[in-house]
Amino acid sequence: MMDENIADKMVKYDAPEEKSALQAKFDAQKIAFAPMVFQASKALRDLGILELVRKHKDAGISAEDIAEKLQLSLYGVKVLLEVGLSSELVRLLGDSIDSKYVITKTGWFLLKDELTRVNMNFVNDVCYKGMFDLQEAVTTAQPAGLKEFGEWDTIYEALSSLPDQAKKSWFEFDHFYSDVAFPEVLPLVFKNNPKSVMDVGGNTGKWTLQCLKYDENVHLTIVDLPGQLDVAKKNVEAAGMTDRVSFHQTNLLDETAALPKGVDVIWMSQFLDCFSPEQIVSLLQRAREAMNEESRLFILETYWDRQRFEASAFSLHNTSLYFTCLANGNSKMYHSDDMKACLDKAGLVVVDQVDDIGISHTLLECRLASPC
Repeated sequence: MMDENIADKMVKYDAPEEKSALQAKFDAQKIAFAPMVFQASKALRDLGILELVRKHKDAGISAEDIAEKLQLSLYGVKVLLEVGLSSELVRLLGDSIDSKYVITKTGWFLLKDELTRVNMNFVNDVCYKGMFDLQEAVTTAQPAGLKEFGEWDTIYEALSSLPDQAKKSWFEFDHFYSDVAFPEVLPLVFKNNPKSVMDVGGNTGKWTLQCLKYDENVHLTIVDLPGQLDVAKKNVEAAGMTDRVSFHQTNLLDETAALPKGVDVIWMSQFLDCFSPEQIVSLLQRAREAMNEESRLFILETYWDRQRFEASAFSLHNTSLYFTCLANGNSKMYHSDDMKACLDKAGLVVVDQVDDIGISHTLLECRLASPC
């Protein structure tokens, strides 16, 4: 079961507030101007300004030199750098208006950290415009912002039709978090040498391919929507492993759609957070019906209450808004107790929990609570 030492290190939100009124007011201004700070920071990154400042990290570089080297207006460079100052992306060497700029640690992470790059691109290319309709999404329980991409019920139906940049950023975001975790969880999933694994919500087939490479005797079944299965099929074919993979096309929102029976392991990775609690219970009940007493269900998710770092919990809380406004209007990044309550309603129990996997993940191993 879960490591109590890890549990003691998780982020807590019940500490008394010790912030001064002055700091609280400043933080409120950061929120008020946050959309503008985001776009200015992205411009500093994408126009090459931050990179040029980084290259002059010791002696610094003036706004005039930046404008000349990048062939940008001095005015534009200055307004961006000044936002960079108050956002702590850059700082001045000296107190003169003509002082040179150097990069800060925060600026370096915005420029070079892969996690930050993936998150920023996802927010800009997938979420930013649609997020204007967040209040409508909250009041209607519908993904009101999704209309930025067309008339769809959920973003999952739209994935194969998204603009290229949005599609690229969506898949980079999705895969960045899961891919890092896969090497850690493969030995846990294969500890009892399963001969068959069902990948529910298999997406592009990345997990399936990892399993096929990890154990040359295992057979995989991918369950997903037609568009995603088409992509997965192409990737499996490219790997030359079609003889070891079955494809089960279904709309998992259809509560009458049963899952294939007879597999040793059912795998759900970053999948259940795409559904409401009621839908999760339905999906878990169908998983239970496909299981026997020896079967195991593995759920890999990012729960905001199981995070060691505030940055992780912050990212997950805000990722929930993507689900609210663009994905489907009714799902989120859950508290682990929410998921366990769904498992209990579905007749499943957790037999093992491993926290701190990859970037922010928790693995739940589940079995039948009682015979079907």
